[in-house]
Amino acid sequence: MKVEGRNAVYELLSSSKTVDKVLIQNGLRDEASKNLINKIKDVGVKFIFCEKAVLDKESLTKKHQGFVAYASDFVYADLDDVLNGVKGDGILLLLDGIEDTHNLGSIIRVAECAGVDAIVIGKRRSASVNEVVMRISEGSANHVVIAKVGNLNDAIKTIKENNFWVYALEADGENIYKADLKGRLAIVIGGEDTGVNKLTRSLCDGTVAIPMYGKINSLNASVATAVAVYEAVRQRNLK
Repeated sequence: MKVEGRNAVYELLSSSKTVDKVLIQNGLRDEASKNLINKIKDVGVKFIFCEKAVLDKESLTKKHQGFVAYASDFVYADLDDVLNGVKGDGILLLLDGIEDTHNLGSIIRVAECAGVDAIVIGKRRSASVNEVVMRISEGSANHVVIAKVGNLNDAIKTIKENNFWVYALEADGENIYKADLKGRLAIVIGGEDTGVNKLTRSLCDGTVAIPMYGKINSLNASVATAVAVYEAVRQRNLK
């Protein structure tokens, strides 16, 4: 897997992932680039200085900022590992039909910033963690536990058996600011075009909605995720 961009490469080097080598553009003199080059040297990863044209050719996102790292492919966690790793009142994100890599990357970044315990995605109708996702997440994917399951509905049943309350985020649900989101919580986020699958929704304990006051009746999936997750975080921080 190629990891591109200063922040993404920095976070990769700060994780436990195996890094084979880093391509560095010749002539970088800004402070941020110098700091990253020092980090690469400190970690002891093999690095090669190249002309910009070489990195342009290797780059998939075309936004490499002078750095392209080669790392082992992303390793997904098992659902059992996720559940065993949650201590106390944790928060899980369950993604149902998030197929856009930019949305997935942004959701992962939100999850990392908010301290979400793990993300669970299905093998079908779902984007996978690839170079674009890694870039959009600014390297957050290196720090978030992400599980991939064969059947999201079966996963929900198992999660409920482990004492989590599971809520779907949909437009016709209970006002999220009036819902109790404390305790062990899992939030199901649907695709922008499809929403949460009908059967998946029926397995949830309830449905919550973000109130809309403008002329547009929906938010981007990653933005909606941020609003929902931080409302849960806010409720946990109440005195």
